[in-house]
Amino acid sequence: MLTFPDLRVGSGFDVHPLVEGRPLVIGGVTIPYPRGLVGDSDGDVLYHATADAILGGSGNGDLGVHFPPGDTRWVGLDSGVLVTTARTLAEQSGFRLVNVDATVVAQQPKLRPFFEEMRMNLARLLDLDLDRVNVKAKSTDGLGFLGRREGIAALVTALVARPPAPGSI
Repeated sequence: MLTFPDLRVGSGFDVHPLVEGRPLVIGGVTIPYPRGLVGDSDGDVLYHATADAILGGSGNGDLGVHFPPGDTRWVGLDSGVLVTTARTLAEQSGFRLVNVDATVVAQQPKLRPFFEEMRMNLARLLDLDLDRVNVKAKSTDGLGFLGRREGIAALVTALVARPPAPGSI
């Protein structure tokens, strides 16, 4: 009998409001902008959504399970820790990341100049080749709270695989 790898897709979503007095960090990149994202950690929506996608795909719950909201231990935390924790949990469950596709939803600022650095940061944290990480941005054409520049959101899809047992192919 031919056995195939255990392939699973995880999806992640995160959104945070923009406020004065905080740096704007997305994908581990500090972006020059007069407002930043509110969050228990550094508010990095791209990293949060990525971690959630990995946790979901590998059957390890979500960020709230591992990093409960309101817990003061996470105040100011570099969200890269969330991504590496999610990757570690996936690997402990026998999964390896295959690829990640991310969309950041923001009316402003323009994010294209920062995509390559975001991709490199994610690839490093996820131990993936750069061509397995995609980051793009969309606006809402002025619609809703994102269109009014009140916040920024991110959606991420991650493919994870658990190889078949040795000798089963």
